[in-house]
Amino acid sequence: MLPTKRCDPANASGKSFECTRHGTQNLIASFDVATGRIAKGTLRDTRNEADYLAHLQAVIATDANATQWHLVRDCLNTHQSESMVRYMAELDGREIDLGVKGKSGILKSMATRAAFLTETTHKVVCHFTPKHCSWLN
Repeated sequence: MLPTKRCDPANASGKSFECTRHGTQNLIASFDVATGRIAKGTLRDTRNEADYLAHLQAVIATDANATQWHLVRDCLNTHQSESMVRYMAELDGREIDLGVKGKSGILKSMATRAAFLTETTHKVVCHFTPKHCSWLN
């Protein structure tokens, strides 16, 4: 049996392992590895597919003349989402049938979406860390 987690270690009353987190924020940050500087930081109340897509669009907008972007990311589901695939196809000017999420084509699964996102012919190329390597978080 796993030990019970508590918000207050001094409180041994056996409260639920769920902690109430008041006022938490999520930071999405992109670093320029050449300079070591933060290229873009986004602070939000949520961490979902739309938040990540908006952040990435803002990063790409910082250099319209870039011929190719390389993103190193972990395997979080928002990094391999349907909206990410659609955005990458749009950036490349691709008019292809992406399929239906969960059913067919590139959008069928996280594995098929990841395979599409890692293709080196895209304007934005994704490089995913191995599964369970969340050192980027």
